[in-house]
Amino acid sequence: MVETPDIVRPDPEIVAGLERIGSATASSELAKTFGIRSAHIAGPVCRTPGKRIAGPALTLQCLPKREDLYPVDEYSEPEKQLHRHVLYHTQPGDVVVVDARGDMTSGIFGEMMLTYFAGRGGKGIVVDGCIRDFGAASQLGIGMWLRGTTPNFHTQTNIVPTAVNVPVACGGTVVVPGDIIIADDDGAVVVPIALAEKLLEVAGEHAEWEEFSRMKLAEGGDLRRYYPLSEEARPEYEEWRRAQAQRQS
Repeated sequence: MVETPDIVRPDPEIVAGLERIGSATASSELAKTFGIRSAHIAGPVCRTPGKRIAGPALTLQCLPKREDLYPVDEYSEPEKQLHRHVLYHTQPGDVVVVDARGDMTSGIFGEMMLTYFAGRGGKGIVVDGCIRDFGAASQLGIGMWLRGTTPNFHTQTNIVPTAVNVPVACGGTVVVPGDIIIADDDGAVVVPIALAEKLLEVAGEHAEWEEFSRMKLAEGGDLRRYYPLSEEARPEYEEWRRAQAQRQS
């Protein structure tokens, strides 16, 4: 029997807050506040336009295929196939992150596997490689960030799944199981779990002044005054914040 580790999931309120701020603000603040130069998982792009998600990472690692170590048949000994086991851990809100080595010929998951994932409450997948059955899978309501699509099954060509819930390098970026993934039209960003709460604090403030600045720019305001928010404009911003708080109370 194959046994694979589960992850420790973060406070749902932190996840929900990070989802609201989006990938661009998260990436900026991770660089500016924490010195993480690029948290962007480069390569996978959004295949579900308009979808924004955040959730803890379940990880799947792939390695180059060696035929004596892994069967070729799609359905051979299914309980030894680790791409299934990462999905077994799915809880509502989880995101599956796959280090598929940038391979463009292996379909890590297909419609049936992703139907199971969606049925378990999974939010989305980030695959540094491909899936198959994209047409049907795209109707499942989950977010998908992929390099591409293929008609091939997961072990048909060059790679095999080798480990579940271990640190992986997805798109050249390290993802540790349980890290929070934020993904939207700009791409996917990894938030180290130890930094998530502080990031939410600083990024929340960033997102708030950007909302004010966006409003002022749309009204024809001076770019030099409102983006980034200048000290001269800060009293206006603080007054706007107080007015917003009063409306919400």
